[in-house]
Amino acid sequence: MELAGKVAVITGGIGGIGRAMAQAFLAEGARGIMLADLDADAVASAAAELGCEGMACDVTDEAQIQSLAAAAAAKFGQIDLFCSNAGGPSVGTILDITDDDWQKQWNLHVMAHVYAARTVVPGMLERGEGYLLNTASAAGLLAALGGGAYTVTKAACVKLSEFLAITYGDDGIGVSVLCPQGVNTAMGPKSLGDGQTDGIMEPEDLATVVVETIREERFHVLPHPEVEEYVRRKGDNIDRWLHGMRRLRRTSLGEE
Repeated sequence: MELAGKVAVITGGIGGIGRAMAQAFLAEGARGIMLADLDADAVASAAAELGCEGMACDVTDEAQIQSLAAAAAAKFGQIDLFCSNAGGPSVGTILDITDDDWQKQWNLHVMAHVYAARTVVPGMLERGEGYLLNTASAAGLLAALGGGAYTVTKAACVKLSEFLAITYGDDGIGVSVLCPQGVNTAMGPKSLGDGQTDGIMEPEDLATVVVETIREERFHVLPHPEVEEYVRRKGDNIDRWLHGMRRLRRTSLGEE
């Protein structure tokens, strides 16, 4: 899908990946961008700086997603691309992650995408075209050491995106899932740490990859291309991959 003349909604849009995507889409000639995030003042400021629209939205509340989509449609006539990008970190193992944190991560990384698709897919089906971009993580394809709820819910985001692509791909609806490693954002790592990433990428460079992937209508958006090889190795020999991940975990804990 070419972005020129298209309308996009971007959640988690006030900074980092969301803001960079908005800038990239506008540079491609998008005719309308609706930013969304929790902080109404920050959304208004970001929208004013970029020259687009914005409104506050809690993506874990389906009614607010519906209001966001309705506002975008009222302003621009339709939504061509919905970027369900909002997310948040979580750390801990199965022994110390609370039920509340599990539920918050599930709502943010899975149900928010469900709400977005349930809201905009009917209109896309009527038009016979549209696009969904869900932000997951390389952790959803591989694993995040020490982040159980995060990696599990990001994996669920990937699987949901696969389901959407299978279900609606023949109806003209494209689906991509964004799976970066480290990105220089408020949420991202500040260093390479224990070798868990292949470099800290700038959001603007990531957004360029997003544009290219949407143009080619490929499913995986992999700003760190090394991830594709890691996924292949995992599929070739899951036991060897798990052994390697345990070794990486021991290294990160200083056990070897």
